[in-house]
Amino acid sequence: MNLLEVLKLIKTGENSTLEFKSSFNSSVIETLVAFANTKGGKVLIGVADHSEIIGANLNSESVQNWINEVKSKTSPYLIPDVEIVDCNGKQLVILSIQEYPIKPVSTKGKYLKRIANSNHLLSASEVANMHLNTCNSSWDYYIDPRHTLDDICFEKVQKVIDRVNANGAKFNDSPLTFLYKLELVKENRPTLGCFLLFMKEESMLSTIELGHFQSDTIIKDSLRLKTDIITEVDAVISFIIKHISKEYIITGNLQREEKWQYPLEAIREIVMNMIIHRDYSNASDSVVKIFPDKIEFFNPGSFLASITVDKLIKNNYTSILRNKSIANIFKELGLIEKYGTGIKRIFEAFKKANQPEPEFRAIPGGIMITVYTITPQITPQITPQITPQKKNLRDKIIDVIRENPYSTRPEIAKTLCISDDTVKEYIAKLKQEGKIKRIGADRGGHWEVL
Repeated sequence: MNLLEVLKLIKTGENSTLEFKSSFNSSVIETLVAFANTKGGKVLIGVADHSEIIGANLNSESVQNWINEVKSKTSPYLIPDVEIVDCNGKQLVILSIQEYPIKPVSTKGKYLKRIANSNHLLSASEVANMHLNTCNSSWDYYIDPRHTLDDICFEKVQKVIDRVNANGAKFNDSPLTFLYKLELVKENRPTLGCFLLFMKEESMLSTIELGHFQSDTIIKDSLRLKTDIITEVDAVISFIIKHISKEYIITGNLQREEKWQYPLEAIREIVMNMIIHRDYSNASDSVVKIFPDKIEFFNPGSFLASITVDKLIKNNYTSILRNKSIANIFKELGLIEKYGTGIKRIFEAFKKANQPEPEFRAIPGGIMITVYTITPQITPQITPQITPQKKNLRDKIIDVIRENPYSTRPEIAKTLCISDDTVKEYIAKLKQEGKIKRIGADRGGHWEVL
């Protein structure tokens, strides 16, 4: 670089790819590591605070000693490119480093990344995810050390095959072969992603806490989900729909339109993102809190790579999948369209509904998304009437049975987000009233709606 280019660079100030140092020290090495773990960058030695050029104190062996120190204190070792530029008798040293192909790089056991104009320590999960992404892999592709194929529900796998084929695919394989083809089973063992997608029994690994709050401290309803993550999508959305209202708009020609308190397509996208991109290696649970004027979605796990809230809102980022095999199944099912477009659709849906923009925040332990609602305005043309979407529980149970006569009590309870005991009580009443009839044994039989 010539002097003019260097002066122009100094004028721009420190940023995600540039840092000034008055002298060479350990923090220079940390910055080079952070650059290597992000997008690369330059360290200008001989520039003090406020972009003041003071020059570097050099002798004949200084630069070579610096390079040797960088190499010996980084793993994998880094060797920066070096340029020396004379600025009116003051020497500036430019250490440049490219983004390293195999991440992450460390110095003295510390892993750092560059965000804006500062270096940040990587958490253990960020270190693991960075390495997996570098190797074009993800956490969910690894073999589950705690579960076997006996823990997988192959009926659930077959249902997914049927749904995928209904979308135009042609899988004529057995459920096990299907799992092998999609690398969800390896060496006759399920992967971590396979277990989350098709678990036979409930597991704390997939826990989602749901709550409906009257205020910050008064809770009116709650539900804990611990089932497979495909089932959880509809269960979370059903719980939200149960506790939000919709507006009936009567138009001039006596036609009635329905408008939900929140745009449901956006809510579904948020729930889908929350489940697909959750950091399941994190001990925390996903949490959904419904308040009178807002819904909060908390998800464990920080943003990956160089994604920030600002870049997310401006749609200025490249989508990086935390759980590739999970995302692939959801895409095969037609539940997601394209990677990296969901956030944009969420903002567009709220804008179309004339609702406030959703708020995205990185908080300790994870990501918080908050959506807000506003009270509809009354105009001469619109008569709003906001009422909760309520339907007789008996009718709901009958609807489930009519749609699938082979539904079991636990399946009905899960579909309607109610307890198994409640289903048992209502089933008994419906049988007594002659509304439904059991054909065959408890196992293998089915219901008939009279």
